[in-house]
Amino acid sequence: MDALGTIVKFFQDCGLFIYPSLLILALGLSISVERFIVLHRARSENRKAWDKILPMLQGGKLQQVYGATSKTDVAIGMIVHNGLSRLQSTRRREDIDAAMEEGMMEIVPRLEKRTHYIATFANVITLVGLLGTISGLIHAFTAVAQVNPAEKAELLSASISVAMNNTFFALMVAIPFLLIHAFLTARTTEIVDSLEAAKISFLNLVQKIAGDGKLGAEARESH
Repeated sequence: MDALGTIVKFFQDCGLFIYPSLLILALGLSISVERFIVLHRARSENRKAWDKILPMLQGGKLQQVYGATSKTDVAIGMIVHNGLSRLQSTRRREDIDAAMEEGMMEIVPRLEKRTHYIATFANVITLVGLLGTISGLIHAFTAVAQVNPAEKAELLSASISVAMNNTFFALMVAIPFLLIHAFLTARTTEIVDSLEAAKISFLNLVQKIAGDGKLGAEARESH
């Protein structure tokens, strides 16, 4: 109960500015959890899909790959499907690459969605905490100027407590938010890099199949 009482007193001493800070904390945590789940799922699903697609590509089985990726919502499957669809009308590497890049342009914003809000919340909550600190200091100096000497120490102590508690809480939230933002950004970059690597592997395998003289027949069958 002592710990709980200390926490309750801490929030009571923060004053009104603790409420927007708590709202920012709740929103930031919600987005962080949602983004972590989405990115973890995307990473896992892409890896499983590529492990399934790669052996078929290496075997030149473009028809099977086309069928396997036709209805998928996994990022790597959608990109490969775009490449195979363009392969039906052209064999130029640049054209196939452009088609796959179109898929990338659709997928990457989904991976990056809402992540930037976390860094924004870190900055905003710092400013809210600073505002609460300044408000507490203004109240402290006003109290010192207006009350009698017997009450000055108590009012000054209470006002400074409000100021320091707001700063402490804001920094306590902002620092983890910045670390979370860095982690999620790095995870997003890792997934995008893996998609780029898979795209290059696909293009190289298609060129190899073309060099073996199998591309025309496979492209017609995939249609």
